[in-house]
Amino acid sequence: MGARRVGTLEATVDWLLTDSRSLSFPEETLFFALTTKRNKGARYIPDLYERGVRNFVLSQEDFDEWSKETGDGRMETGDVDSTLTSDFQLSTFNFQLSTKQGLSAFNFLIVSNPLKALQKLAEQHREQFQIPVIGITGSNGKTIVKEWLHQLLSPDRIIVRSPRSYNSQIGVPLSVWQMNEEAELAIFEAGISEMGEMRALANMIKPSIGILTNIGGAHQENFFSLQEKCMEKLSLFKNCDVVIYNADNELISNCVAKSMLTAREIAWSCKDAERPLYISKILKKEDHTVISYRYLEMDNTFCIPFIDDASIENSLNCLAACLYLMMPADQITERMVRLEPVAMRLEVKEGKQGCILINDSYNSDLASLDIALDFLVRRSEAKGMKRTLILSDILETGQSTTTLYRKVAQLVQSRGIEKIIGVGPEICSSAARFDMEKYFFHTTDELMASELLNGLHNEVILIKGSRAFNFDLVSDALELKVHETILEVNLGAMVANLNHYRAMLRPETKMVCMVKASAYGAGSYEIAKTLQEHRVDYLAVAVADEGAELRKAGITSSIIIMDPELTSFKTMFDYKLEPEVYNFHLLDALVKAAEKEGITNFPVHIKLDTGMHRLGFAEGDVPLLIRRLKNQNALIPRSVFSHFVGSDSPQFDAFTRQQIEIFERASVELQRAFPHKILRHICNTAGIERFPGAQFDMVRLGIGLYGVSPIDNSVINNVSTLKTTILQIRDVAAEDTVGYSRKGHLERPSRIAAIPIGYADGLNRHLGCGHAYCLVNGKKAPYVGNICMDVCMIDVTGIDCQEGDPAIIFGDDLPITVLSDVLDTIPYEVLTSVSTRVKRVYYQD
Repeated sequence: MGARRVGTLEATVDWLLTDSRSLSFPEETLFFALTTKRNKGARYIPDLYERGVRNFVLSQEDFDEWSKETGDGRMETGDVDSTLTSDFQLSTFNFQLSTKQGLSAFNFLIVSNPLKALQKLAEQHREQFQIPVIGITGSNGKTIVKEWLHQLLSPDRIIVRSPRSYNSQIGVPLSVWQMNEEAELAIFEAGISEMGEMRALANMIKPSIGILTNIGGAHQENFFSLQEKCMEKLSLFKNCDVVIYNADNELISNCVAKSMLTAREIAWSCKDAERPLYISKILKKEDHTVISYRYLEMDNTFCIPFIDDASIENSLNCLAACLYLMMPADQITERMVRLEPVAMRLEVKEGKQGCILINDSYNSDLASLDIALDFLVRRSEAKGMKRTLILSDILETGQSTTTLYRKVAQLVQSRGIEKIIGVGPEICSSAARFDMEKYFFHTTDELMASELLNGLHNEVILIKGSRAFNFDLVSDALELKVHETILEVNLGAMVANLNHYRAMLRPETKMVCMVKASAYGAGSYEIAKTLQEHRVDYLAVAVADEGAELRKAGITSSIIIMDPELTSFKTMFDYKLEPEVYNFHLLDALVKAAEKEGITNFPVHIKLDTGMHRLGFAEGDVPLLIRRLKNQNALIPRSVFSHFVGSDSPQFDAFTRQQIEIFERASVELQRAFPHKILRHICNTAGIERFPGAQFDMVRLGIGLYGVSPIDNSVINNVSTLKTTILQIRDVAAEDTVGYSRKGHLERPSRIAAIPIGYADGLNRHLGCGHAYCLVNGKKAPYVGNICMDVCMIDVTGIDCQEGDPAIIFGDDLPITVLSDVLDTIPYEVLTSVSTRVKRVYYQD
């Protein structure tokens, strides 16, 4: 890596670590102290050292912050009174570096840039292997193509592949690091979000086979045009032997021609019979698609168990790769028909008897087990619940059973798993390696026939199995089924929205994230937990009870109470919840209550009224406010803020600028009166985007966090999907009516479906009588008649569906803004109206 070594400890490195929370094997770990716009990995070195890590990669700048080199080459700690003590918390970090013993206790690898060093290490590791490597890039479908190729090719060869969607500047080196002597093929994804990023990924992956899935609008904000994005993605293939792509896509074909790649092309086409791979026929049937093709003058046919266009396109990319790798046509036909859907997420569900289920049937290998166990630990640590793992045999790793399950046992032990339920002959033969409460079964049927699952209670259970073991049966048996209607919450999409707005901020600007009203209906704990993991500076709720519940659930982030009540002071003091203060009556009462409790310097947030005229101190109140604050020591102003009235609309820009001017004057006056730093914030979600000059010290992110732009109601990354299932379908004659008060007038013989969602679940009655629709198998199904309390009816005439099929109320393909526009309201109202009786299911891509 071109590093300078400080320290003399002999060590073997098997694991690379970039996130201190994901530590498994400290003695064999090399930690890369990455620096981002908002955080420094070096601040976690003391904690990692205490936990047993001895090998670190950090920048010269970070190293110099807390240590200096003496003339004889030994190390001394820096001045503990310097600012780095508060920044890096080094008061407990005593390596005794000035002694010989200290130098033999660690290894520091000093580099100019730890991320570049990580990538350089991956490059060097990649050079050790001469096996075929498939590199996949594109806007969509990368993970599905990767997983389907694994399903198609793994019976014949040992494959290393990216875990989940590890396709970023950090994810790719961690993926490449998995390459080992047993591997016969590697498959890696490469994802980029701006120009110039692909070069580093290409140097690490060095693919011999390239697949470009498609080009779409994802991350388009950082590219001048789709052509520019396509050319950047194609740079992954500069040294490939073969490149696979859709020749019917004019954009891609033109860019391939311009890129002057030297690789052979397998450009498949449904239109041009002269292309190397000609798709002569695509026949969609009820539940499968038959595809005929010609390759090297040979005609063949295969079938896939999907009918959507995306799956067809993904299968053709897989077909081209299999043909290039000389898989016989009969094997392709045999295996294509058995392709299984790719569940690209870890789902968190409520289980029976107080259990929480984490369902991960995505893939089963050591890397994905490590990721899933990390997810389990983070979801269980605050709840104090027993950690249980249900694990099947891990198939097709190329490692001996002894080696594999020694590593599995070590990993499970390091994650604090207290109970393991193993399924499969191989894991059964290794049962003695697991030193914990344990139960083993040779088959899933054997497990299901036992009474063991019925005895699980108050446990966080990770269900992790290879597809052949049908662990869906296990998940189904453990899941608490209360209501057929659920709200799916995509935590990964929420994080993408967070980063979308963070990218608009200066590195030093702090952020408050709004999780009031149960996180806009999404469920406050899981949202708050995820935001805490991504180190937002503050969370904000409406009332103290909301904040207390988060504290009880283990949320430690700073929490602002936006609407404090006089009866809630004790709750705020007990749970360290920081109230806003908006008038003198509240201020006096809060001071009196704090003094009675013997509290000093309790942080509060001063609210100014700059034009909203709802709550807040007027500009003219500031001198008196300063005097009142300075004449007591129970409270201390932590921040001062105000609310924009119309930052989302250009027609109010003059008024918004006036608000900024008032806030500037009043907040400066308040700051001058106190020696400590008082944070200033006025920007809401729209203000972040439209008034970057008004960021001050902090901003507040609300509706944008949940995927809706307040400026034009466009969807950024959809977070919440409300869905239900069809209970019953009946044929109704044209002269009949449907629902209460005979409001559902039919104009034709119709198929009417009943779905278990009504206004008690948050489905507004004004959407009924044909004013809106839901989606059934991708088709619009209008609401018929009045929406009832618990059920409503939809028209599915002409839609290929049956009882038990899903119905999407809002989600990725039916934006919530469609509903809010019909109701002449805002997306906030629709989101927060989803009833608490609707089960929330959380997942992470």
